[in-house]
Amino acid sequence: MTQPRNASPSSFRPKVLIIDDDPLQSALVAEVLEDLDLDIHTANDRATALLDVKTHRPQLVFLDLVIPGVVGMELLDTLLQLDASMDVILVTAYYSTDSAVEAIQKGAYDYLTKPLPIARLRQKVENWLAAARKRETAAMVETDMVSSFQFENMIGRSPLVQEVFSKIQRLAPHYSTALITGETGTGKELVARALHRLSPRADGALIVCNCAAISESLFEAELFGHVRGAFTGAVKDKTGFIEQANHATLFLDEIAEIPPQVQAKLLRVLQNREVQRVGADAVRHVDVRIIAATNRDLPGMVMEKTFREDIYYRFAMVEIHLPRLADRKEDITLLQRAFVEKFSRRYGKSMLRLTSRAELFLSLYSWPGNVRELENALDYACMMCQGTTIDIHDFPEKLRDQGSTMVETSEAPVIPLEAMERRYIMQVLERYKGNRREAAKALGISRSTLYRLLPTEHEDRD
Repeated sequence: MTQPRNASPSSFRPKVLIIDDDPLQSALVAEVLEDLDLDIHTANDRATALLDVKTHRPQLVFLDLVIPGVVGMELLDTLLQLDASMDVILVTAYYSTDSAVEAIQKGAYDYLTKPLPIARLRQKVENWLAAARKRETAAMVETDMVSSFQFENMIGRSPLVQEVFSKIQRLAPHYSTALITGETGTGKELVARALHRLSPRADGALIVCNCAAISESLFEAELFGHVRGAFTGAVKDKTGFIEQANHATLFLDEIAEIPPQVQAKLLRVLQNREVQRVGADAVRHVDVRIIAATNRDLPGMVMEKTFREDIYYRFAMVEIHLPRLADRKEDITLLQRAFVEKFSRRYGKSMLRLTSRAELFLSLYSWPGNVRELENALDYACMMCQGTTIDIHDFPEKLRDQGSTMVETSEAPVIPLEAMERRYIMQVLERYKGNRREAAKALGISRSTLYRLLPTEHEDRD
C-alpha cells in the first residue's frame, strides 16, 4: 500500500490477508502475528479474498493452496494480476519441489508447509516487515532526491545533466543567441524556457516558432511578418514571430528546417537587429534574444551547403548539448518517480509505485525516444494501472515488445536484484557524502547491515 507523503517508517502499518478455508488455521496465523503492528484480515473463500484485495490492498498475503472451488495456483495468478506488488506466501500440506519452484516462478514470495512451523512463520514475517519498512524509507529518500536534483522543471543527478544545469545558469544572463542540440525527446524546449526564465528578459514572453510546422511558401511571412497586399490572401498587416519577440525571447525550434532563401534574411536580423516584413520597403529595429534548437547535424549541413555557415557560427558560439537518456541512466529512477507523482495527481489516484521488475525493465530498456518516451510510457501506465502498483503489463504494448526484444538480444548481463539493491544503497551513501551513520539512518537499517551490503573496499566515513 502507498502511504501518505508525510508518513514515516515508524507509522508504516502493513495490511496482511490470510486466505484459508479453515477458520482455525487463519486464527492461528493471526494470533502468531498479532503483536507485530499489522492490520490483519482473514478470508475463507475465493470471493471474500478477492473483495478484500480490491478493497484493502494488502501488502502480504498467506494463501492456502487447497481451497474449495479453486484449481491449483489459479488464485495466485488472479491475486498478482490485481496487484503485482503483493507478497504472497503459499501454504500447503502437500509439499513438492516442483510446486514450490512453480510458485516462485509465478511470483510467490515464499512457500510454507503445514503444520505451520510457528517460529519459522514469525521469523519470515519479521524479516518481511523489516524489508518492507526499509523500502518505505528508501522511497521517501528517493522523493527527497527528486527535489534536490530538480532545476527549472528538469531533473537529473548525472554529471552530464548537472553540467547542463550549470551551463544554463552561467549563460542565461549574458547570451544574445544560443543553440541547443540533442536527439528528439531530450528536453530542448525545457532548456530554452530555463534560459529565458533566468535571463534579464524573464518578464517578457518566450515566443515559440516550430520551424518544422511551417510550410516553405509561408515561412518568410510567418517569421518576418507581411504588409497588406504583399501576396494573395494578405488582407491585413501581420506581425511575424521575430517582432512578436521584440524586447523578449524567440525560440526557433528545429532551426535546420528553415529554407535556404529565408536564412539570408535571418542573418540580417542576427547582424543588424533589423527585420523587414514581406512587401514592405522600411525596416524595423528589434531587440530580441534568439534561441535555436535542432536534432540535426548542423556542421554536416554546413558542409553540404544546405545550412549557412555564418548563421551556424552565430548560434554555435553558445551551444548546449543534451545527452541521450541512455547516457544518463542513473537519472531514470528520479525521472520515473517524478513522472509517476505527476500523473498520479493528474488521474486522481493515490501515489502509485512501480514493482521491482518494472523498475528493472525501465533500467534495461535503451530509450531511443529519450525522456519524452519515458514520460509517455509512465503517463500511459498511470492511466491504465488498476491498483496502486505499476507492473510491466501496464506499459504500452509497443514498449513491452521492443523491450523484450532488446533484453533477449542484449549482450549485457541481467543485473541481479541484490546488485540493484547495493547500487541503490551506494546512491544513498553518495547523497550523504559517504557518511555511513546518516545513510543507515535514512535507510532504516543498522550500520552493521549497511557494512554487509557494501563492497569491502568502500571507504568508511562516519
